[in-house]
Order: sequence, then structure tokens, then C-alpha cells
Amino acid sequence: MNNLAEILKIDYPILQGGMGNISNAPLTAAVSEAGALGTIGVGTMSVKEVESIIIETKNRTAKPFALNIPIAITPHLQEMVRLVVKHKVHAVSLSAGNPTPLIPYFHEHGVKVICVVASKKQAMKAEDAGADILVGEGYEAAGINSNLETTTLALIPQLVDAVSIPVVAAGGIGDGRGLASMLALGASGVQMGTRLIATQEAPFHESYKSSLLDAKDDSTVIVGRSVGKVRRVMKTPYSADLIRKEKEGVPAEEFGQLTSEVYHRIGALEGKLDQGFINGGQVSGLVSDIPTVKELIEKMMGDVDRIFERLAKSRMK
Repeated sequence: MNNLAEILKIDYPILQGGMGNISNAPLTAAVSEAGALGTIGVGTMSVKEVESIIIETKNRTAKPFALNIPIAITPHLQEMVRLVVKHKVHAVSLSAGNPTPLIPYFHEHGVKVICVVASKKQAMKAEDAGADILVGEGYEAAGINSNLETTTLALIPQLVDAVSIPVVAAGGIGDGRGLASMLALGASGVQMGTRLIATQEAPFHESYKSSLLDAKDDSTVIVGRSVGKVRRVMKTPYSADLIRKEKEGVPAEEFGQLTSEVYHRIGALEGKLDQGFINGGQVSGLVSDIPTVKELIEKMMGDVDRIFERLAKSRMK
């Protein structure tokens, strides 16, 4: 078994990305039930909201799942940390901040720690701090992104060479070919977000799913460079308005408000694409159907087996 799968007690080396304030129990549980690692992203949600999702997820599945805590974004950091321990959540994913002070506490309570990184420097610091697993997220990924803008293809082999703990690749992965390519680069698995939006269990607005089905290779755009808040979103009337405001010199504080989770939920949950945004990775152009989570993951794993079998046969000729 893959070492990543052993650590996380999962069947397949696939993780769900944290989805902030649109996180929910049905999708998280479906991912875990399918043999991967479901994840609840706390975003800026209240402690009560997150605890409710954790309890519902536990009622839907007895399999392991994770809680993603964006350290510098949640206004309830210590409370979220305590929720992980209180509900015996198997793993925690730490992003958007320094994880070092939190790792010993989680380890004391038997929680596996995943740290999201965007550079070799961050990866080595997280390993030294005691992280069990790293997620290397590239420029292709949806949502809040690193200002470094390093692609997944370039980032992952460098991280693998720099650390000795499992590295999970995130950004630009949505099928078996993406998983196989990352395994070939030395990653122990992959993390997906965008592709899981377009599944039957994902309780998002049909306009969001339709946007992914209709997406082309250039259907996403980066916003926020001018204010140092890089985010990849789908091209919609709302994102076009954000770009216009940037050109006009929108202040960072105002831009932060316009890309807050309030407007994320309006786009993703209410489907009002002229009043709120929807995150989307560059993998959006590969989305062509809306399977169940189980169908998606099993097809990915089957495709990986066929890809490596074909490559082995080709090498023997």
C-alpha cells in the first residue's frame, strides 16, 4: 500500500481539497466512502457551523476525513483546533499561515498533520516542524493561490527531492492521467477540488456545474495580482467586474471584501454568477460529465493501472 494511504487509512491516494465556506457533509462523506480522504474546509465559518458539518459527516461515514484550517483566514483558529480533537477527526490540513505552533498539539492527540505548501522553503520548514504529509499546490489550482505562481509540474519534483515525507500534488489534476503523471513525478498522491465540484453528490448550484461542463482551456482567470491576493476563478460576469475594478485601482481592502466568502457562496450555492464568484482550476476544461464520486475515483484508479501497464509494455518493445 502507498505510504500516504497507510498514514491516512484510505484506500486510494486521493484527497479532497478544502472548499472554504461551501464545504459540506454530503460531498466530504461521499469522498471518504469512495476510499479517498474527504475534507471539510472551515474558511471563515463559525464554530457552530463547522461543528454541525463535522457531526453530519460522521453520521454519514465512519471512514477517516480531514478538516482544513486556513490559519490566517479563520477568525476562530483555536476553536477550530479544539474541534479537531473533540471530534477525533483523523487528519488536519493546515494552510494559509505558519503551522509550526500547532503541529505538536495535534500529534499529542494522534491527529495526522497535512501542510499545504507552495515552495521548497515552505516544504522543508513544514517537514522540520513535524508535518506528516505535504500538499504541494501549483498555479493551476482553483481559489486562493500562492503569489509565487509556480506550476504543479515544476513544483512537485522539486518538493519530492527536498523532503522525505509524502508529497501530494494539487492543481491541474482531474482524471487518471493527472494522477499517473504526478505519481511518475514522485508524488504519493493527488488533491482535487474543481473536479469534485462536478459530481452528483456535490450540493452546489447547477449553474456552477454547468460552467464546468461548458469550460474550455481558457475558461479560468487570475484575479487579485494588483493587490497581492492571487485567486483563480471561472470567467463569469462577476469576475469580469473584478478585473475591471482592478484596472481602475481598487483598494486592497475593498477587493478583499468583494472576494470574501459571502460572494463565494452567492456564486457557488445560489448560482448568481453576476453577483458572486465561483472558483475553478485550469483543469476545468477537462470536465465533461457529472459522475458519482465513487465512479470518478474508481475510473481514475483504473485509468492509472492501464496507463502504467501500457507504458511498461511500450518500454519492453
